[in-house]
Amino acid sequence: MGSWVRKRLPLRRKLQTQRSFTRRKSLRTAKVRKSSTVIDAMLHIYLLKRKLEALHKECLDLMAIKTKYLDLIKHIHMPKDDVGQEVKVEKIEEGFRVRVTCEKADDTLVSILEAFDEMGLNILQAKVSCNSYFAMEAIAAHEAQNQEYKLDVTGVTQAIIKAIKKRD
Repeated sequence: MGSWVRKRLPLRRKLQTQRSFTRRKSLRTAKVRKSSTVIDAMLHIYLLKRKLEALHKECLDLMAIKTKYLDLIKHIHMPKDDVGQEVKVEKIEEGFRVRVTCEKADDTLVSILEAFDEMGLNILQAKVSCNSYFAMEAIAAHEAQNQEYKLDVTGVTQAIIKAIKKRD
């Protein structure tokens, strides 16, 4: 009878461990039936599967909401011009303050910087954003050797618009 108890003891421990995973409250009962433990484990797995499906559905819903939100932000911040761009240039003491907003493209910044270089303007300060659209705010000043060539607001604006159209 002693060997029989020793053989059953590991099985009993395994069943109790399995029961602890299923969070069953009757852990302290003297009798632990295999069938009820297996049924409890299957029920627990089924409930976990249902929770996982609910979390997956919630994740998909949140991703759809995020996409709609980003589209709304893009439409709110994009200018309402026919060409989808906005260029504002104003004269300041140092030179020009330039604000550009347009659709995002790979080489927009390069085109605008090349236009500044052709006009003989140096960038003193700049902020650039390329999240859902391209936006740039910069302060540009004349180079020292090109002071005799006077630029006006209209000329700078037209050069920047030309540079944006050139990249398309």
